[in-house]
Parts: sequence; C-alpha cells; structure tokens
Amino acid sequence: MDVVRIGTLGSARIASRALFEAARHVPEVTVAAVAARDQQRAQAYALEHGIAVAYGSYDELLADPSIDAIYNPLPNSLHGPWTLQAITAGKHVLCEKPFASNAAEAKLVADAAATSGLVVMEAMHYRYHPLIARLREVVASLGPLRAMQCWTSFAIADPGNVRYDYALGGGALMDGGCYAVDCMRMLAGEPEVAGALADTEPDGLVDRALAARLRFPGGATGWFESAFTRDGDFRADLHVICDEGTVYLDNFILPHNGHLHPAEDDDTEVGETAAWTSYVWQLRAFAHAIRAGGPVETTPENAVATMRVIDDAYRAAGLPAR
Repeated sequence: MDVVRIGTLGSARIASRALFEAARHVPEVTVAAVAARDQQRAQAYALEHGIAVAYGSYDELLADPSIDAIYNPLPNSLHGPWTLQAITAGKHVLCEKPFASNAAEAKLVADAAATSGLVVMEAMHYRYHPLIARLREVVASLGPLRAMQCWTSFAIADPGNVRYDYALGGGALMDGGCYAVDCMRMLAGEPEVAGALADTEPDGLVDRALAARLRFPGGATGWFESAFTRDGDFRADLHVICDEGTVYLDNFILPHNGHLHPAEDDDTEVGETAAWTSYVWQLRAFAHAIRAGGPVETTPENAVATMRVIDDAYRAAGLPAR
C-alpha cells in the first residue's frame, strides 16, 4: 500500500489538529473522505478542509471500498460502537480517547480487533512524541519510582458542551483524566484505586472535577486530579518522585509545547521538544503500522486497562460508570 486513504467520521474540531494538519507532514497518508449525519453538513466540512468526498451518513463511508482507515473523533459514547462497526467493515481505525465508554465496551472492541488483522489504535497521541520517550528514560535512570502526582484542567465554557453530557460519555475523568491514568500506568504499571472524590454537575452524574488515589505494584503511590473549568488555563502537569530524584513535566498531553525538568533545578532543561506535534508522530506510527506491520504503543488492550481504572475511580467516587 503506497498511501493510506483515511476517512473521518463527523465534524469534530479535534480533527483539524489530529488529522488534517498532521497529514500535511505525513506523505504516506491522505484524508480522502468525510461523513456527517447529513449530506449538507458533510459537504460544507469537506469544502472547508479540502476533502474530495463527502458522505451524508457514517455507514456510506464505511462501505466505500477505496477507504483504508477510519479516524473516529465522535463523542465519547460513540467511540466504541463506531470503531466496532469500522472493524466489521474491514477498516483500520484510529479512535480518539477514551477508547470506549467503559471497560466492558472497550473489551468488546479489543476482542474484535484482535481477530481482525487490522490496526486499531487509541489516539493517546502524547505517547508517540520523543519527549515522552525521554521522560521514561529519565524516570528509569532515577531508581525505583515511589510516587506520582498528575493534574489536568480543561476550560470548557459552554455548559451545553457534549463533555458535560452523561449520555454522551461526558466527565472530566473521561476527557482529561484518561490521559492522566494512561500516563501513570505507562510509568508505574497497573494500579488499584484506593479512593476517589468527585465534584459533579447538578445532574449528580457528570464529574466537573475528580481526584483519585492509586496504589501501584511495588508500593508506589499515585494521585491525580482532573477538572473542567468555565474559564482558566489549560493544565497537564506531572510530578514523578523516585529514589534518586524528582522529575517534573509541564504539559505532558501536548509534549511539543512542554518541557522536562529535574525538580531541583527548574531552569535546567533535560529534553528538547521536537518540531513536529505529537499528532504528527501519532499519524506516522499509525500509517507505518498499516503499511509495514508491527506493534503500536496504544493498543486496544492498553485502552481496556485504562478504562478499568476509570470505571473503578467512578465507583470509588460514588458515580456510575459511563
């Protein structure tokens, strides 16, 4: 396969950064089609982004034999169902995070992916950036990991935003918290949730803030807090405490904008950010896996493990899973 032809589901804003802008740096990929819930919306979106083909339903896109892969940036509750349908249609899938609404749904999709022979990848884009590889090297060099702290905060001003909608898989833990859980798992292994506390919307279901304590194998502990604010600044910070030092990474979610420092001297930069965004590195990895085979970092199985922690954190906070 010379070029991977990708079709995108829906008209989500994240597609601009994660797919369209990234594809300009990945010649092995072309964005060939878009599908929306009606033809007029699909055509307007295609015209805006220079996409050749527009479909008025998701099913039409999945039925197009010229499309090799699907990008799924739909609302959270639609990630699992439409990724599963794309696999059934024989398409490779790059699915936005979180991979599904809950661990059980993620496992259904992972099982289908495992027997399909297709590349199915969760879009935890930060993992593919070189700064994260450097983070792992530095943490490993400082001896056993003892404790971690992680903060994510997203400004979501519109109370009608889908991320505040329980039926659509909304919640701060689902949106920014899934990054925190995935990153801490990457560094320390599979945790148990020791406790959690949530501040909810008036419906009592959607968390606008959730904090949780984690216990990791070997005795390491973790704590993270994920929040939505009506205003304020984006935040995605990580502290890692090891036997021989402490590491601080500001903006681990967007590592191309972040910096890695030893905590004892915050003016000394350890890692340099790369010119490419994490979305470019992710799309390159996705295209390479399709064209040449080989493993990817953010597998469906990895996503299942993240969703298990999310489900447990919701239960510990007295909230239902999505």
